[in-house]
Amino acid sequence: MSTLAPLRLLREPSNASEGNQSNATVGASGGWCQGLDIPNELFLALGLVSLVENLLVVAAILKNRNLHSPTYYFICCLAVSDMLVSISNLAEMLFMLLLEHGVLVMRPSIVRHMDSVIDMLICSSVVSSLSFLGVIAVDRYITIFYALRYHSIMTLQRAVVTMASVWLASTVSSTVLITYFRSNTILLCLIGFFLFMLVLMLVLYIHMFALARHHLHSISSQQKPPTAHRGGSLKGAVTLTILLGIFFICWGPFFFHLILIVTCPTNPFCTCFFSYFNLFLILIICNSVIDPLIYAFRSQELRRTLREVVTCSC
Repeated sequence: MSTLAPLRLLREPSNASEGNQSNATVGASGGWCQGLDIPNELFLALGLVSLVENLLVVAAILKNRNLHSPTYYFICCLAVSDMLVSISNLAEMLFMLLLEHGVLVMRPSIVRHMDSVIDMLICSSVVSSLSFLGVIAVDRYITIFYALRYHSIMTLQRAVVTMASVWLASTVSSTVLITYFRSNTILLCLIGFFLFMLVLMLVLYIHMFALARHHLHSISSQQKPPTAHRGGSLKGAVTLTILLGIFFICWGPFFFHLILIVTCPTNPFCTCFFSYFNLFLILIICNSVIDPLIYAFRSQELRRTLREVVTCSC
């Protein structure tokens, strides 16, 4: 799969080309340094599956009034972010295929403009997905530890402000990233943001699971069933923990790739790692495919509404 300008730099930094000559023998002696040849059809198929799944999630949340709450609005925004991943991937694939086969003939200036637009969608989806995972974690934390005050803390107005702020910040940051994509400082900021959000979510989930363990111990000692509200909140914490683990597995290699670009662009091991960039892209798209499946299986209300949406569409 060929990539556009800023993503080509992320695939392999420009200053790594000087070390590629000296590392050629290393790459030739190790077959694992040759990377993976992933067909374009796989990118297209995963992008289409992710797009359909996330469209269904958004439709289900909009259809069911019982899901019109800040928590599900945040989940809806996460689904929209995953849709951006799919749409940007499909747009990039179609754009490159049309150019390569001569079906689409455009001036270089227009190609660069389309290049920037598609890359901005990709970067915006990265930042917004990570941000909304953090927002959902904070929302769930408030639900569990401040259950009686939740509706006064997380009002609809504050939820709207939060969502608007995330989308605005994602758009601005992606624009800056595309404009100054050759700067290691920008990459360090992106890596730092990823690590900050990861640590934030880990701390919140550890605290939530500590409460869950204490709560279950109290139940077993008192022989009382958990309340529906607290039980649903703990179930949501488990769901979001699974989401966090999948997000780390799917996005971790990509951000490790960025770290290596900054720290060791000419090291033989790093240049070998760079050759697997297409695999990292596949993992990112897989994250967008897996998220809706978790929503459907973990939320009974959302699963029922999804069934209604599919039945009505048929």
